[in-house]
Amino acid sequence: MLFTPEKYRLPDLPMRPFIEASEIESYLQTAQSDKPRIEAAINRALAGRRLSLPEVASLLNADDPETVRLIKDAAQTLKTAVYGNRIVLFAPLYVGNDCVNDCTYCGFRATNRDAVRITLDRQALTREVEALEEDGQKRLILVFGEHPAYSPEYIADAIRTVYAVKKAPGEIRRVNINAAPLDVAGFRTVKEAGVGTYQIFQETYHPKTYADVHPRGPKKDYGHRLTALDRALEAGLDDVGVGALFGLYDWRFEVMALVRHANHLEACYNIGPHTISVPRLQAASHSETARRFAVSDDDFTRLIAILRLAVPYSGLICTARESPAIRRQALRYGVSQIDGGTRLELGAYAAAPNETQNLHREQFQINDERTLAEIVDELLDDGYLPSFCTACYRKGRTGEHFMALSVPGFIKRFCTPNALCTLAEYLEDYAADALREKGYALIEKNIAQISREATRNDLRKRLQQIRYGVRDLYY
Repeated sequence: MLFTPEKYRLPDLPMRPFIEASEIESYLQTAQSDKPRIEAAINRALAGRRLSLPEVASLLNADDPETVRLIKDAAQTLKTAVYGNRIVLFAPLYVGNDCVNDCTYCGFRATNRDAVRITLDRQALTREVEALEEDGQKRLILVFGEHPAYSPEYIADAIRTVYAVKKAPGEIRRVNINAAPLDVAGFRTVKEAGVGTYQIFQETYHPKTYADVHPRGPKKDYGHRLTALDRALEAGLDDVGVGALFGLYDWRFEVMALVRHANHLEACYNIGPHTISVPRLQAASHSETARRFAVSDDDFTRLIAILRLAVPYSGLICTARESPAIRRQALRYGVSQIDGGTRLELGAYAAAPNETQNLHREQFQINDERTLAEIVDELLDDGYLPSFCTACYRKGRTGEHFMALSVPGFIKRFCTPNALCTLAEYLEDYAADALREKGYALIEKNIAQISREATRNDLRKRLQQIRYGVRDLYY
């Protein structure tokens, strides 16, 4: 039996659940994917207009190779139009793996008796940040398990600790967090510490599946987790990130739900998600999750392309869960942010190379263990512009201001020059000679493509200042 979506649609009210599985399923069941319909949706996206849920469902149901190629090509075109060739780089830093939940797919689950529980104190956290700064990182995301010890005050203290670490010539300029849902007061505490983006994944938006994979712990409350970003926005945070763990349920349903989540945030707060993450289910210690919904590589790159067309203003994140080859494809079809030099074991960044093998405390398996320098090198070879930029956050181009700039693509006016400056910093402070030469060649190529002569001249002056030792210049 097919359902009428409007009959089941929940109203968009702040801090109220908004996902109705029957609505999403009905769109997927009824959507037609003939070529004219697909081309119309693609043209709408390329014109800078947000896609409707029925249009997204049509893209998701398009299975023939020719149509899939149309979708991927359009996503590549749109990504270039909005983001240019820049790729934002960051690193995850796991602060503590104590957890009271029992998620069946996670190595941190409370019933995993083999897990060694660690929470970094200030000294250990400082050592980790120093090691990351020595590697050239400028943006971190702090990751916490869900446990009473990780209170808003504890998280705020960790954020302040990270910002205070200055290992010359390095510094962390943006601290994001991935943490359990807080109440409004808790989010205000975290905001006062200077948090960047608050990121939380619903894991799966399918209510029954959600209940199956979260049998115990506070995380079993689907609605409380679903409305976490509402509470963050109510508290004054204006950069939030969503995500789904692909492989727990039908990937088409999850894509629809992510778009529905973006619609909800826009309807209630006039702010969509700053980022959308697309992790795939990976092996983890004591995992009990079946693989019946495993997402193939082809479908994974498809869903990335569809998300890029559906929510053009949101940064798409593809992490080191994926192999270098898959990440390379993901960058073509919509991903704009990746991590580099990633280590998930607590204390691994500061540990000697021969010590990390003994730190068996990771949350899940990663498949890209390259250093940050190796990733920067490949990005340069592929014509991408590695960016460590944090200017928008510090200039107030966040929330509604970011939306106003990014949707029509104007954000490139700021991001390309800022990316060039941060790449020059990296080349001067951390790169080997061959990488430095390659990086400056790309910088010159990108400067030549800037249309305004005044911008080119000013940028060259700033790059000269960076070579003389001046740091943190941004537009």
